[in-house]
Amino acid sequence: MESIVGALVGRESEQEVLSAFVAASEGRALVLRGDTGVGKSSLLNHVVERATAEHHRVIRAAGVEAESELPFAGLHQLLYPLLSHVNGLDDAHRGVFDIVFGRGEGTAPSVMTLGIAVLDLLALVASQKPLLLVLDDGQWLDASSTEVCGFVGRRLTGSSVKLVVGLRSDVPSGFDTAALPQLPVTTLSEKASEQLLDTHHPGLAPRIRRLILDEARGNPLALLDLPPYVRGDRAGRTPEELLGYTGIPLPLRLQQVYGARIKALGDDVRAELLRGALDGVGSGAAAGHARGTRYRMREADEAADCGLLDIDPLTGDFVFRHPLVRSTVVQRATPNERRAAHAVLAHVHRDDLERWATHLAASTVDPDEEVASALEAAADSATRRGGAQAAVAWLTRAAELSESREERSRRLGSAGYIAGHSGQLDQAQQLVRSSTGTGTDNSPSSVVASGYVALFEDGDVRSSQRQVFAAIESMRETGLREPDEVLTRLVDLLLAINQYASDEAAWERTHELMGSLGDLVPSHSRVYQDAWGDVVRRGAGVRERVERAFAGLGALEPWDVTRLGVAAYHVDTLSQCRPQLQRTVDREVETGAVADAMTMLHLIMLDQIAVGEWDDAEHTGRRCLELTTTHRHALFVHHTQAYLGLLAALRGEVLRARELQAMVDAWARPRGVGFLTQIADAVGTTAALAEGDYEAAYLHAIGITPPGTFQPYAHQASRTLLDLVEAALHTGRAQQARAHALAARDANLPAVSPRLALITYGALAMTTTDAAQAEALYDHAETQPAAAHFPFELARIRLARGIRLRHTQGRKAARLSLTLAAETFERLGAPAWTERARAELRATGAPALSTSAHITALTWQERRIADLAASGLTNKEIGERMHLSPRTVSSHLYRVFPKLGITSRAALRDALVKIPGDRDA
Repeated sequence: MESIVGALVGRESEQEVLSAFVAASEGRALVLRGDTGVGKSSLLNHVVERATAEHHRVIRAAGVEAESELPFAGLHQLLYPLLSHVNGLDDAHRGVFDIVFGRGEGTAPSVMTLGIAVLDLLALVASQKPLLLVLDDGQWLDASSTEVCGFVGRRLTGSSVKLVVGLRSDVPSGFDTAALPQLPVTTLSEKASEQLLDTHHPGLAPRIRRLILDEARGNPLALLDLPPYVRGDRAGRTPEELLGYTGIPLPLRLQQVYGARIKALGDDVRAELLRGALDGVGSGAAAGHARGTRYRMREADEAADCGLLDIDPLTGDFVFRHPLVRSTVVQRATPNERRAAHAVLAHVHRDDLERWATHLAASTVDPDEEVASALEAAADSATRRGGAQAAVAWLTRAAELSESREERSRRLGSAGYIAGHSGQLDQAQQLVRSSTGTGTDNSPSSVVASGYVALFEDGDVRSSQRQVFAAIESMRETGLREPDEVLTRLVDLLLAINQYASDEAAWERTHELMGSLGDLVPSHSRVYQDAWGDVVRRGAGVRERVERAFAGLGALEPWDVTRLGVAAYHVDTLSQCRPQLQRTVDREVETGAVADAMTMLHLIMLDQIAVGEWDDAEHTGRRCLELTTTHRHALFVHHTQAYLGLLAALRGEVLRARELQAMVDAWARPRGVGFLTQIADAVGTTAALAEGDYEAAYLHAIGITPPGTFQPYAHQASRTLLDLVEAALHTGRAQQARAHALAARDANLPAVSPRLALITYGALAMTTTDAAQAEALYDHAETQPAAAHFPFELARIRLARGIRLRHTQGRKAARLSLTLAAETFERLGAPAWTERARAELRATGAPALSTSAHITALTWQERRIADLAASGLTNKEIGERMHLSPRTVSSHLYRVFPKLGITSRAALRDALVKIPGDRDA
């Protein structure tokens, strides 16, 4: 270790790489990875020395195992010395830091939002002086902080900020997949090992010297620490006996070495070390960042004298010489000693809810309602910050400390509820079974947890529905007078089950049951009731209610964000809440409500499909499929496959679409999961339309709903309105097509959602026999305020209009509509529809669309960015509208310029105006 032994030995190549790293003219990141004690900390010290000599500002931090489950604890360590600069940021980024570090309220930001804020803070600090961030023991960093550090590390190019991280190779870490450059730190060569040993322990007997070299195996820490232990008086045991049998992992042998030193300390000093270890006091100089946030060890000179502690040169505080010292202190302590230390630490952190509750719980043996309540409050705090998995552990401990059976069962039910939402289905089941110790508890809380497990894991809508109905009715019969958290969870679960079952009788029974509950049902659940079931009959006013609910997002749990997002999907306003979903999903995937993150990804994918970002939708769908498969959520696996099938059908990938359709239908139909069988039928309809097989399309469409009506509680009934009408018209069923369009008008679907308004007026235009009325309806459809948000449907309506105009008003009148349709299909990546529109356009005598060559090279997202940039918006403003970072917008424009044959932003407007119909596209 350099701080102890002076110059590094045998590290010439590593020093060369690190010197070049520090001398580089722009920012970059580097990960040092190696075994325990191999010298990573010494190499980090070398980096710090070089950076200091180059007049860098250096910030050091270290991961702490005791805080590896506290969201953003590591990030707070790293940024603590820089927080005084936060006031120099804009309001939005100041608000991000206020939320993450507990200085303000609001919804926790996504990894990208927080990462961009961190990058701006670092850039501000580095504008005065180059900045080096040094993170040791990165494997103990909490998952949320690791994600942000990885995000930042990948984006330092062009800045004056450098990040170097030390990782233990034997401990899995989020940095393993962070895609940062790595420098392996291996053990020393035999020659270097001999040099290090002889320099610091000269005069060893040959037998002992050989033994040390053999057992250390090139590990510098072992080479330095084993000789005094072997040479010391150990009751006549031989050196071989002291080291134990061959094959013991090196860290365990070193813990044995430190254990002897710890045992020799006085009781007060050992207690002081234990308090420091349990509170995560760092090792080496990296602990200097922790002023005022960690326990400060005092009167521990005895431990420093025997090599267990060092003194931080910046603060003068005691710090552990090596992480293994810290681990050994904890492992050698008795349970009573650990509890006493936690009691002291609870007092130290009495103003920090989560830390106070954690230490308080660890210091408590017997049931204590005050401690249990504190843990429950900490769990609520963690859940809102993206730490649902930590909340499960705290609620489980709160249940153990509960004084009454009822509170124990309630808290275990809450833990099971959150465990189910966070993807821990096995743990959720165990919590349900342990709520009474008999494994047969049918308490309302247990029904909630077991219901979610049954639904997510195997799509069991039938038995779970029966259990939830019974539990709600049982609670109603107890005479509840005030809203109850468990009742609300049961109601929301019942609504989710009903949505997947799509059974009319079950929905009608649910409406009757919820009506009898009156004010016991919260307003959000009433929104879900009307949106998730049947928007045709209950959708009036839902859109406005969803918007009002989203306006109060700050107080919502992640599952409430998800549920409101589902409601927004049913009324086609997902784009308005998509920024919130994208900010939340990355956080929840890592350490939060994973099951809700799966649904969030579904919603993001659906909005990407709706607005024409089909490549992005494919990426989102594949990400979701991997996540759902990993967590064995069979329901969500098949739900994701259904949406991927729908996307494939839209793109004309008919074989893939039908394979996915068959897989989903075969799984969902026997289980009665009507929500998915309807999507499977919609996939079949869309694929058949892409092929031009209108008879097959019609048969699939009427499998969802008969013409002239909308099947109650079939969510695809209204969504496939245009499909059924178009298939009916192409198969000579004009009467059925007209009846269906009129049914949409009579049901007042245009008032329910902007998409339904577009396709209702489009269907009415397609089916009327009055040419003037048709033109008026087509105009009404195309001028709907939100029409451009649904480009595929708009292009289909324009295609139908162009075909009709060619037959009624002549070829020239049809060209504009057909041109716009063809260009939109081409941009979307729907080749079958593109060719259909081009064929109609050729029939008008129009020349080939050579002028669209530029635009066809652009993706739909690139075109949208180009349009916004041409209108004068900055990259930041474009990013806010399209839910992208300014850097991503810049990257898209960098690709757009050569495709359009231009070299500057100023030329965008002229390049885009040259495209036929650009202003109407």
